[in-house]
Amino acid sequence: MQVTINGEPKQLAGETIEAVLAELGLLDKPCAVEVNRQLVPARDRSEHRLADGDSIEIVTLVGGG
Repeated sequence: MQVTINGEPKQLAGETIEAVLAELGLLDKPCAVEVNRQLVPARDRSEHRLADGDSIEIVTLVGGG
């Protein structure tokens, strides 16, 4: 499936947000996810199916000082 993640085109095997986060190594990291400009709550990530051409934004927390 071809999607855009944070402005970059990506070819992914996963069909749900949870699967995509696992592919990217972000499954256990705190993050916010939007699909086509709609926030997807963490509780819905395993059920939210993606479609070819979706635009996904993933925001993670970054520590520093």
